[in-house]
Amino acid sequence: MNIETPQNQMLLRLPTEEWQAVAPHLELLGFNIKQPIFENGKPLDFVYFPESGVESIVAIVEENELIEVATVGKEGCVGIPVIFGAESMTGMCFCQIPGPVLRLPTVEFKRLLKTLPTFADLMNKYAQSLFNQTAQNAACNRSHNVDSRCARWLLFCHDRMDRRSFPLTQEFLGQMLGVRRPAVNVAASTLQKAGLITYVRGIVTITDREGLEAASCGCYRVIVDGFESLFGKEPSIFSPPAEPSSSNDSVLATEP
Repeated sequence: MNIETPQNQMLLRLPTEEWQAVAPHLELLGFNIKQPIFENGKPLDFVYFPESGVESIVAIVEENELIEVATVGKEGCVGIPVIFGAESMTGMCFCQIPGPVLRLPTVEFKRLLKTLPTFADLMNKYAQSLFNQTAQNAACNRSHNVDSRCARWLLFCHDRMDRRSFPLTQEFLGQMLGVRRPAVNVAASTLQKAGLITYVRGIVTITDREGLEAASCGCYRVIVDGFESLFGKEPSIFSPPAEPSSSNDSVLATEP
């Protein structure tokens, strides 16, 4: 398809000639909230490059119990096990916050890995960064309290969005943090009372980015530093997005 400038940072880092080789094989689409992208044990027919939004990779702990192990946005891609020859994945991936996604057939992805050196290098580095994130998230879930983990998770959502307001239910956040809804309610209330966020009718708005970073555990900075050590700081999603006007925020925060 004809895409002049991708928003996905893996694709944005490609030299012109490699981007021109990849672009014709991409298809633009979008997912709804909670829509599966990959399901446990099913074929990995495509690799997905988010342009915006957030995708969640989760482990299946028990029947109907999911815990997030990694999030992916426009800094990376979904389907990275394909690099290592996997034909399916354990666990699942679904859309957490909707946004446009570029889809590349796995067959073409594998072929391009063999013919485009920068593309292959970026994918290998991203595989390492995803492993780092997964390991750090596991340690974080074991070691840190719900309030600081909630702050970390909201920061990563904020990094990946082009706005500071986004949809989020307590049930969903509980799945992501591996805790029950009452614990999520307490954590969200704590952050809201501190003036760091507002949470109205399923819409979270980041009101104090600097304060939210201070409230987060150190795992946020560990993951960011690990990513930037592989890819550099420019371009980087790990900085506050441009803030919309206060009037727009008010509308977003109070919509039913």
